[in-house]
Amino acid sequence: MNPSSNGRLIDIEDISKTYRLGEVDVEALRDVSLTIGRGEVVAIMGPSGSGKSTLMSILGCLDRPSSGRYHLDSVAVDELDQNGLAAVRNRKIGFVFQTFNLLPRAVAWRNVELPLLYAGVPGDHRARAVQALEDVGLGGRMHHHPAEMSGGERQRVAIARALINDPAIILADEPTGNLDSKTGADILKLLLDLNKGRGVTLVIVTHDASIAAQAGRILHLKDGQIDGSEA
Repeated sequence: MNPSSNGRLIDIEDISKTYRLGEVDVEALRDVSLTIGRGEVVAIMGPSGSGKSTLMSILGCLDRPSSGRYHLDSVAVDELDQNGLAAVRNRKIGFVFQTFNLLPRAVAWRNVELPLLYAGVPGDHRARAVQALEDVGLGGRMHHHPAEMSGGERQRVAIARALINDPAIILADEPTGNLDSKTGADILKLLLDLNKGRGVTLVIVTHDASIAAQAGRILHLKDGQIDGSEA
């Protein structure tokens, strides 16, 4: 069965990832199986070293598993080479990071248009970038550089960039980690509103239990495995 035909956006089965460090093999993930439906909001929690970053890298097509199966929106990701991973990443995934990852010398709309350039999307990139900034409440800041913005504004630019290609899923890695509590709450509300308004699937890695509590489902990682039967 095509995993996307029954509402599943992500379907991973027995995913493992082993890194070679010198003469030692380190198992970052061990036989992880997980499904995420279209439009879901899922929080991933776990202590440092639990495998959260590795799982996000694999979900985001930034890395390949050592073994196991991964379908994303009907694409067999585990069978792709690096070029194939990049193509899926550019078309189907939006990223929001704790440190924003904006180009300091580029104004807001230039930062937002980057995924369109990487994916080779034709058309008026600037118009789409401006619209994305307006969608996150930053239409009046499109000519500002990151250094001229607050942390919350920078994260809104990052969210606009994540949305520019109409991705199937947004992966948010500690999206409020560098923000004060009020600004963090505003950013989380924006992400949840985008989930409701656009139906985009949202996966959030967080250490904050109050943030995780607003997700529809919480997955706890421990020692490279999902703790319990929550998948």
